[in-house]
Amino acid sequence: MTARGESVAPETATQTGEILARCDRAGEKISIVGGATLSGMGFPPERLDVSLSTQRLSGIVANERADLTIAVRAGTPIQSLTALLSTQGQSIPFDAPRPQYATVGGTLAAGWLGPRRHLYGRVRDYLIGSTIVLADGTIARAGGMVVKNVSGYDMSRLYVGSFGTLGVIVQANFKTVPLPKQARLFLARLPERTRARACAQLAAAPIRPAAAFWIDGFHNAVDGDDGPEGRLAVLLEGSEAILERATRELRSALGRAGVPETRVLDAGARESFQRVVDAYVACLGERSVTYRIASSPQASEPNALRANELTRRFELRADTIVDVINGDIVLRVSDFDARALGAKIEPFDDALHEIEPHAQVIASEHPNRIYLRVWGEPPPAVAQMQALKTRFDPNGTLNPGRFVGGI
Repeated sequence: MTARGESVAPETATQTGEILARCDRAGEKISIVGGATLSGMGFPPERLDVSLSTQRLSGIVANERADLTIAVRAGTPIQSLTALLSTQGQSIPFDAPRPQYATVGGTLAAGWLGPRRHLYGRVRDYLIGSTIVLADGTIARAGGMVVKNVSGYDMSRLYVGSFGTLGVIVQANFKTVPLPKQARLFLARLPERTRARACAQLAAAPIRPAAAFWIDGFHNAVDGDDGPEGRLAVLLEGSEAILERATRELRSALGRAGVPETRVLDAGARESFQRVVDAYVACLGERSVTYRIASSPQASEPNALRANELTRRFELRADTIVDVINGDIVLRVSDFDARALGAKIEPFDDALHEIEPHAQVIASEHPNRIYLRVWGEPPPAVAQMQALKTRFDPNGTLNPGRFVGGI
């Protein structure tokens, strides 16, 4: 029998199945750990008997370069997979924070939404097959290595965003797409009374940016300097001809908005973009809590300003990233030390959810995180989600209590 509090790191699906079956029979609870880059999401485990690391479940299983498909074990770091694909002129748009540590399986399980999804789609759209180990040790497979239309429900997608509560992802098969030939990043300080016009111009651009952000704060994490109304970071991707045309249009659009100067990065553009994504989960030790707020692109700027005003009312500091194209708002609230934050964060969390019921905590090391509404208001489908948990994991073995609704 597995010892209480033991850490295990299986190397194969079979070993994973043996561990899960043994724990399931013994009534032991398992916490699943990948790269721990998104450990600030969800509740901590209600009970921890066994910590199962997926990091030895790593490596490429099959690489069908000519068919634009690849199969990878779930513990593989995203950066390793991205580096391999780039040598082949291919990519999968994970857009996950800290890809040198983030694992393929953990990113899928968390249902991470990247800022380039409006252009390339979500990562789950690239998933064509998977191998999952269920709570009783059963090894389940769905899909394969062929890109085709699926008639009926694609079971691989069921586990994406389930937070490891339905099974352990041990392998994922993906279709790939051509890597954009070039990338260019623009940084611009925003003078007074330009933010709203600049965001509107970006949202209406004829050639859509791969990503566009309004940023206020995050000075040590993200490139660029704030003006009176923050700064912009805009990523363009594509052929040289597309980039040149989009560059002219972007400069003209920002000029109409009253933004006089832009700084252009060609070398290091993707690295600068990655630093913005990394900032989504960048903590200030135990003295910060970061929320992700879903919004429409049209409402994202006023909603972000309203959240910032609330932060000031509680005498907290706010760092903000607004995804101008998709509407996501990342709000990091902090104080001078962990004790000062602890005295304010629970009433602030209540007040924030009064105006943004679905705000979710995505990063925090503060001990009071367990008292916050980390998932926001439960979705209408929570009863169906609980029913799936009961069907797939009747003994509540996998990541109990970590997901929406205490699942």
